[in-house]
Amino acid sequence: MLRAFFVRLGSLSSVLLGVSLITYGFAFLTPGDPAYTILREQRQSPPSEPEVASFRAEHGLDDPFLVQYVSWLTDALRGDLGTSYYQSESVTSLILASLPNTLELALAATAVSLVLAVPLGVFSAVHRDTWIDRTSQIAALVGVSMPNFWLGYLLLLVCSLWLGLTPVGGVGTLGHLVLPAITLGTGMAAIVTRIVRTSMLEILEADYVDTARSKGVRERLVIYKHALRNALIPVVTIVGLQFGYLINGAVIVESVFQRPGLGTLLVDAVFARDYPIVQGVVLVTAVAFVVTNQLVDLAYVALDPRVERGERP
Repeated sequence: MLRAFFVRLGSLSSVLLGVSLITYGFAFLTPGDPAYTILREQRQSPPSEPEVASFRAEHGLDDPFLVQYVSWLTDALRGDLGTSYYQSESVTSLILASLPNTLELALAATAVSLVLAVPLGVFSAVHRDTWIDRTSQIAALVGVSMPNFWLGYLLLLVCSLWLGLTPVGGVGTLGHLVLPAITLGTGMAAIVTRIVRTSMLEILEADYVDTARSKGVRERLVIYKHALRNALIPVVTIVGLQFGYLINGAVIVESVFQRPGLGTLLVDAVFARDYPIVQGVVLVTAVAFVVTNQLVDLAYVALDPRVERGERP
């Protein structure tokens, strides 16, 4: 068990190292001089050559790539992600200030998707090959195919501008959270609905379900007590993986609804060529994705102890 833990830890460390190297490499190879761009934005006029040279020397931009990368990685391991070029603030503090809003949105979107997907998937499986099932599958297909930004703007147009039910953007109240959560959670709900349906169809044909029915157990209990628990095992995997994607997908949704979060922070940093923020946000989202996968593994064991013993579920 201990050996497996260290093997997994080494694998995760390799993934994060690769993510950091690729991110830093892309930022390094991006055309343009961040020193010139940032100084021009700050002063609203083209900077002089000595000013650009001073900025580059101050932030180590004249050093070779490997020297810059090793220095940044060493500081990152100590929790120091550098200093923002544009805002002159600690990247770590900027990320910590933005992270709660992004996590709030991701958790709310997950809740929306589960509230929609689990009942719809179960209902579709129970009424297999009926108009209810076909309608559910069509709705899931539409949800998967619909771009988040298009749905977000549509909800803003109808609910905020036409009906005045919710604020146009920002954070602070439940009304600010509803539309972004629906926008971000719809695509995930469509995927989870199909997974729940497929899993429930398989479980409902299992022998122990037939045994429960032969004993006179009510159909409602058979479905929600005996079948649904086991059907949730693959759902845990897809929800865990999708949660990581939700954090990344928040970039678009936060931009549409003008929510301050990691997405807005990242977009602003990309346009401003504020590379320390870009590298820090990407690294944090990668860590969140990896940690989520580990929590999924633990949830697997809780739902089905046979996974820990290496047996086939």
